[in-house]
Amino acid sequence: MQIDQIIGCDIMEALEAIMGRRSIRKYTDKKIPEEIITTLLKAGMNAPSAHNTQPWEFIVLDNHDDMIKVTDYHPYSKMLEQASHAIIVMGDNEIQSLDFGIQDCSAVTENILIAATALGLGAVWLGLVDTAIDKTRKVFNIPSHVTPLSIISLGYPVENKPPRENYNPKKVHRNTW
Repeated sequence: MQIDQIIGCDIMEALEAIMGRRSIRKYTDKKIPEEIITTLLKAGMNAPSAHNTQPWEFIVLDNHDDMIKVTDYHPYSKMLEQASHAIIVMGDNEIQSLDFGIQDCSAVTENILIAATALGLGAVWLGLVDTAIDKTRKVFNIPSHVTPLSIISLGYPVENKPPRENYNPKKVHRNTW
C-alpha cells in the first residue's frame, strides 16, 4: 500500500512541506505581510521544549539596514541583502540552561522553516556560534542572559529547488549499533 493511501491529505501536505524544505537564498522584492510573520512565529512557538519552559525570544528584522549589519560579520548571510525579513531566534538562559535551550531553539527554527515552506516562502537557517553570537548580541542590544542561536532569512523565492531524497538506510540501526 502506498503512503498516500494510508494517510490523509493534510498529513500528506505536512510531509510535503517537511520533505520539500530547502535553503532558498534568492528572493523577490515583495514584502512578507505581518500576519504571515505572526503565523511563522506561532509555528515556532509551538515547538517542544524541555520541561515545557519555552525559553525562546525573537527579534523580527524588517529593516534592510539592520539585516545588512549581519552580513558584516556572518560569512554565510549574503542572502539577507535581498530578504524581506529575518527572525533572530534566542534562548533565555535564566529560563532554561543553554544545553537544553540550544535544542529547544533548534526545534523552533525548524518549525519556522517548515512553516515558511508550507506558506510558499523561501528561508535559510543561519547558525550562530562563537563570535557570531557575541556580535549579534552587541549589534541588536541583546541582554547577556539571552543567547542568539540562529537567524532565519525570509523572502518570496526567486528560485525553486526540487525536494531532495536524503534517506540513507545505511545510517539506520536497529536496537543497537
